[in-house]
Amino acid sequence: MNTEPVIKAGRDESEFRKTVLAKLEEHYKINRNNLLESNTINSRPESQVLVNELNDTFLMLTPQWLYEGFLVEGPYKESIEILKNGESYAITRDAEAENQLRDLLKNLHPAFEKQPNGYFFLSFDDARKKNWFLKAYHQMLDLGIRITGMDLLRHFRFSEHKAATNMEIRKGENEHVLCPEMQVTFGEETIPLLTIQRILLSVQHTVFLSDDSLGVLDEAWQHRYGNILRHGRIKDNEIQIERWMAITEQHESEAFQLLKPALADDWWSLWDRWQTDQEAVFELPAAITVEQLRPYQQRGFEWLALLARIGAGACLADDMGLGKTLQTICFLAQRLEQFPGMKHLVVCPSSLVYNWQQEFEKFAPGIRIMLFHGNGRNAADLRKEDYDVVITSMGTLRGDIELFENIPFCVAVVDESHHIKNPNALITRAVTRIRALTRVALSDTPVMNNTFELYAQLNFVVPGMFGSREFFKRMYADPIDTDHDPAKIALLQKLTAPFILRRTKEQVAPDLPEKTELVLWCDMGMQQRDFYDDVRSSIRSSIFLEIERDGFERSKLSIIQGIMKLRQACNSPLLLPNDGFPCRDSIKTEVLLDELLNNLKGHKVLVFSQFSKMLALLAKQLENQKLDFFQFDGQTPPKQRMELVNRFQEEENTTNIFLISLMAGNMGLNLTAADYVFLFDPWWNTAVQQQAIDRTHRIGQTKRVFAYKMICRDTIEEKILHLQQRKKHLSDSLIGSEDGFVKNLTMGDLEYLLK
Repeated sequence: MNTEPVIKAGRDESEFRKTVLAKLEEHYKINRNNLLESNTINSRPESQVLVNELNDTFLMLTPQWLYEGFLVEGPYKESIEILKNGESYAITRDAEAENQLRDLLKNLHPAFEKQPNGYFFLSFDDARKKNWFLKAYHQMLDLGIRITGMDLLRHFRFSEHKAATNMEIRKGENEHVLCPEMQVTFGEETIPLLTIQRILLSVQHTVFLSDDSLGVLDEAWQHRYGNILRHGRIKDNEIQIERWMAITEQHESEAFQLLKPALADDWWSLWDRWQTDQEAVFELPAAITVEQLRPYQQRGFEWLALLARIGAGACLADDMGLGKTLQTICFLAQRLEQFPGMKHLVVCPSSLVYNWQQEFEKFAPGIRIMLFHGNGRNAADLRKEDYDVVITSMGTLRGDIELFENIPFCVAVVDESHHIKNPNALITRAVTRIRALTRVALSDTPVMNNTFELYAQLNFVVPGMFGSREFFKRMYADPIDTDHDPAKIALLQKLTAPFILRRTKEQVAPDLPEKTELVLWCDMGMQQRDFYDDVRSSIRSSIFLEIERDGFERSKLSIIQGIMKLRQACNSPLLLPNDGFPCRDSIKTEVLLDELLNNLKGHKVLVFSQFSKMLALLAKQLENQKLDFFQFDGQTPPKQRMELVNRFQEEENTTNIFLISLMAGNMGLNLTAADYVFLFDPWWNTAVQQQAIDRTHRIGQTKRVFAYKMICRDTIEEKILHLQQRKKHLSDSLIGSEDGFVKNLTMGDLEYLLK
């Protein structure tokens, strides 16, 4: 007997839910006694109708609702609990949305008005009279209601005809759009394309025909035409799709043979060479000063160039430190050779504006750069002809989008593109107004929280291909994030694969020196321990009183503030106001100074903290010890940051310590001179932590890198580590802020953290 799952379940709450609790609840009703918290769902549902047969006599329609993928039916209740994989989900039902569907069904047939139990049924004969079922079926489809169960009907026979499909592809008015004309028939009956699209989006594959039979869209038909119809914009018998969809299909598929003529044969020849041959497809542009790129960088540059040839954009998602900036500069240099006189745009966080300028000066000094950033910028400069590439910040673009949208760019690059993951954000709206032949997104973390974060970035680089945000959420994000649907995961990977290129350090840079990540444990002295316990006790009592009064959801701001105070107490009590005798003990400061004074002489060290005030306290201690250091935080102007970085990197520099605020210094900086990194107050988002560590562990590093998380023992910091191990989904993906962290906490987790 394999006892490993049982042992694992005894140590891990999530494993206990899946391997023990879920099995028990298949056969028994379990009283959880409020020991395991529920997940809450409070959103508008998607309406659905189940069609099935009753006693071989009646056709029955059952109204159903999908709440974020969870199926609900039956009489209205204010809330219900659903168990899945040992997890409990508390669903707040939407009375208005549910009543709308019930009222619609009641009005479909006079007999339904007398059926008050929430289920609606008709005899087979009545359902066939005057094509009632056919009309009701199409009426529900037209209203966007999902219809399920059609495939299981036995008395509404299947048609003897197979789907006959004729399709002719022509180019639309926009060169990047294809307009296939399609006709789908079963025997003599032609089915409207909009009807077929709605059926496919409902994950069904039968069409109700006028002779009361069911036409089947089999797997072979869906494999050939499904993506075209699901992603197309339909008008009458014409579908509009982006021609880039051709490269999402494999050579052997029938869909590929249909779409292949959309792209020129010579392009396909280059694309096939790039995929299968390690030899260079393109030479480096003359403007580039490096003699040779690393092989994976050469392929990344060529990939950008190949997609640009057909007008498609791309998301380069290599690990931090692998040279995304260099690959992009090579691509821009090539486009300048091909289209002399055209201008290019680079949009990035303000902290990276001067980094981009410096990289151009280093790798392509002949390219003329203009910085459009800061209070001294002049709108007239954008209309000048004396530059090739304009570099601007996201904030500047957002404020001056009326200026930028009137300039036709050849290539528009958005660096750190995860900043445009929210479709409603002002910066996202701004970048979508840029006019450019090709769009490029750069990010080593295009997805931090959920699949939907891909949508805005993909919609920027290949606009229109992934439909509306509602379509993407319903078709991909919800099934993947809620149900981990393997079919939807595979389909989305297939569609995105040509446009997202991601390589990890382990894959392409095995020559990088080893990186070692360790926990540096810190044991508080008596005074700091007493201070911490007092803060914890005060926070615990106030937070739980508020939760009792207002509920968990409404108390999240207080939870965020409480967690912040406890983290500050771990760093230094001086970060918190104290009306009595102030406690000045800081075990982390003592440990860090001991390392710097006794163990790390001759080594260059980065020290990251989320709190600028903590950096100021550390700076004062370093001054007292007569240790030289550099320092910047979010208030340091970007130009000054680059000057400090450049000085730190110089070989003759003897200032070996760099104090950096975590969020100001977690991207775009080359600090390979350092070989030690200290995370003074570890951030709960592992991606942000890795970005900080990878300031030094990147191409150009020749020394082994050591990274330390400074953790106070027996505090909230240690408990967070344990919680991340128990609930691995927290540490692997999410939490870009305290707000995201609290969003994923349960009441049980909070009890554990504040115990």
